[in-house]
Amino acid sequence: MYNNINNTNPTPMQNQQNQFQQGNASSNSNQSRVVVPEARQALDNMKYEIAGELGINLKKGYNGDLPSRQAGYIGGYMVKRLIEQAERGMAGK
Repeated sequence: MYNNINNTNPTPMQNQQNQFQQGNASSNSNQSRVVVPEARQALDNMKYEIAGELGINLKKGYNGDLPSRQAGYIGGYMVKRLIEQAERGMAGK
């Protein structure tokens, strides 16, 4: 749990904790970055389309008053739809 600064050989548990912390730090920095900038508009369109299908009032711009459960539903359905599209693409359909 506590890393001893003088300890040059960390225990296996310390190695796991360090890798976990480093993994979280790197994944947090990638969350808001779009890998393919040209896809941003398509993703935004999908977000509003899915929100409409779910009956969630999503407005353009700030949606900080939206409960996290509803935001999670939108994000979850976006992921589900993107996976379905990728699977169809791999199947050649």
